[in-house]
Amino acid sequence: MGALIITGFFMLVGWIVSSRLKAKFKKYSEIRLAKDLTGAEIAKLMLADNGIGAVQVISVEGQLTDHYNPATKTVNLSHDVYHGRNAAATAVAAHECGHAVQHAKAYSMLQFRSAMVPIQNISAKVINFIFMAMMFGAFAVQGLLSFDTALIVIIACYAIFALFALVTLPVEFDASKRALAWIETRGIVTRQEHDMAKDALNSAAMTYVVAAIGAVTMLLYYVMIFLGRRD
Repeated sequence: MGALIITGFFMLVGWIVSSRLKAKFKKYSEIRLAKDLTGAEIAKLMLADNGIGAVQVISVEGQLTDHYNPATKTVNLSHDVYHGRNAAATAVAAHECGHAVQHAKAYSMLQFRSAMVPIQNISAKVINFIFMAMMFGAFAVQGLLSFDTALIVIIACYAIFALFALVTLPVEFDASKRALAWIETRGIVTRQEHDMAKDALNSAAMTYVVAAIGAVTMLLYYVMIFLGRRD
């Protein structure tokens, strides 16, 4: 029950943060950029300025689905960002290019996070199996898996989730820092547009902060259960 309450709480907080993020992006998307550049044009310009020629800028479906894929070396921008000529599109396009710059410069935290992806994926499958087993009373297979052993596995998985979420924070903040510094130095935005871009990226960063706090909280919750059983 405690895990459900914690999960429900952070889902609610995440929904509130996500709603505020969407509202801000909608607001800033209605303000046309003085330079009249699209997100795609800004992304290509930032990549060129950083001497990155092997990365493609492409358009993808969805809203706020923007991301950099180090495996395919592509900056993937949602339709509104790819074609947008506003502060929101500028912020997102430059931020995703910030990840491409991190990759090109072998930024250690990005490398660490990328290395953790397969471990994170395996952990997600393991913990899903454990929870399904618990849900269907699989501790009928008591000789196979004791409750304490299951707790240790759950704690190990949440430790990986928490570490991944915490490592994500400097990666995202650094990408935003690179983006904001470049659009200002390059004269892409006015002071007002720079402030709007910064506000949009700060709001986006809050989603990662909430995710990290949630992952650490769940880890501590299961650690406390395990320690309580040891007393």
